[in-house]
Amino acid sequence: MISQRLPLQRAFLFIAVVVTTPAVWAHAHLTHQYPAANAAMSTSPQALTLNFSEGIEPGFSGATLSGPNQEKIKTHPAKRNEQDKTQMIIPLGEPLKPGSYTVEWHVVSVDGHKTKGQYVFSVQ
Repeated sequence: MISQRLPLQRAFLFIAVVVTTPAVWAHAHLTHQYPAANAAMSTSPQALTLNFSEGIEPGFSGATLSGPNQEKIKTHPAKRNEQDKTQMIIPLGEPLKPGSYTVEWHVVSVDGHKTKGQYVFSVQ
């Protein structure tokens, strides 16, 4: 009886793995950013530009920018580049002073999955 169930269990396990594996990859992962992670900028950027592995929902996505003393830096609302639905642009409210900055981002991909992360850069 046990030997008769083994092929059925293996088939079920194979189907479960095949069906659930694509869901693991169905998240918008950060693929490129400007300023780059750990970059030392000689001048202040005018905006943060974040590129993801798949399209994002602009109404549920955004980023915050913290300065050298953890103070929040004024930014304008995040917007999606309508020519590239994987790119989010966050215009800065004012030029950044020298120091280290932390970008904390969160996005919802077009299929509804949430991801978040952070990185740092500096202005000299």
